[in-house]
Amino acid sequence: MTRIRFQARHGNQLTGRLEMPPGGLWRATAVFAHCFTCSKDIRAARSITRALAQAGYAVLRFDFTGLGESEGDFTDTSFSSNLDDLEDASNWLTEQYEAPQLLLGHSLGGTAVLAVAERLDSVRAVATIGAPSSPEHVLKQFGDNLEKIEEHGRAEVELAGRSFHIRRDFIEDARNHDLAGRLRKLRRALLIMHAPQDRVVHIDNAEQIYQAALHPKSFVSLDDADPLLSNPADAEYAARVISAWAGRFLEPQDKESNQGVRVSGRSDQGFLCHIQVGEHTLLADEPEDKGGTDQGPDPYDYLASALGSCTVMTLNMYARHKKLPLERVSCEVHHSKVHAEDCADCESKSGKVDQLHRVIHIEGDLDEAQKERLLEIADRCPVHRSLDKEIRIITSGAEE
Repeated sequence: MTRIRFQARHGNQLTGRLEMPPGGLWRATAVFAHCFTCSKDIRAARSITRALAQAGYAVLRFDFTGLGESEGDFTDTSFSSNLDDLEDASNWLTEQYEAPQLLLGHSLGGTAVLAVAERLDSVRAVATIGAPSSPEHVLKQFGDNLEKIEEHGRAEVELAGRSFHIRRDFIEDARNHDLAGRLRKLRRALLIMHAPQDRVVHIDNAEQIYQAALHPKSFVSLDDADPLLSNPADAEYAARVISAWAGRFLEPQDKESNQGVRVSGRSDQGFLCHIQVGEHTLLADEPEDKGGTDQGPDPYDYLASALGSCTVMTLNMYARHKKLPLERVSCEVHHSKVHAEDCADCESKSGKVDQLHRVIHIEGDLDEAQKERLLEIADRCPVHRSLDKEIRIITSGAEE
């Protein structure tokens, strides 16, 4: 999981978490929108995004303006500003990784992703969990304070045990969105998930969304799940269903455009780099004691990893070919710099020389001769040979 910050169009810094699939292999990127007055770190948001990451999705969840760790005053926000925040989050994801193909939202966050989808050309699928059929539904939570807000222009409202100042323009904005009209023009695959016993957002809302939207559309019952999906099993179930359903509508990544290795980094993120290798994504960074944030291996770690992984692959392939009783190979590689005068067989006679110290562990019922032979074969791995020979590096500027 990576902590990220990005600037919204209104000037506030918004904070989020990017859940990455294990091993770096992803199917698509997604944006998750949390419920009204909630945060990105409520249990449902954490459970759903982590389960989706396990299924191969890179998922961004973030705090809307004025909530959680994000900057701004909640009093100044509205349903429209939430849509702007979602669009800004999607633009950040597009710039840093890949344009989102999946939007998912919980409660009012579900209503928001339905409303913002038409702004995002990359989105192919939208999933909602316990979503109201209109942003105006949230006004029911204000109770008797609704009249006070309309009469005095603002009032303090207690929601989920916390106090919030709500202004009249928030109410006017909520009433000004025609979600049914947007649903008829959605042109994205839609999955509606709702618990029939939901007492906060009645199941009738799911029916209204379903009837307003065009196909392809699906409904899945969440049975006895509570509105906040506080049971991790309910959240994980929702994530598994969303993953399997969305996979039918995703656009495969362009293999041709992803050949080679692409590394990108922003100056305001220090040493942090995002590495894209085909469908695999990795992070590179420097340790904290060197000015980095330690979110990934450093470049020399990747160099050592290349030699180590190539060594293990080569020895296992050789053992299979020769039918040797090799069970397992592990390889430790340590990078250091040594003085040339201390290296008897180095070509350089001054300065420092890069040294990769490789320690190979061989497991299996092999005799000493077979083990010695495997150590000889290790020097023949392609990466070893590349590092041992002259290497040319050609640098050119990219065409605009």
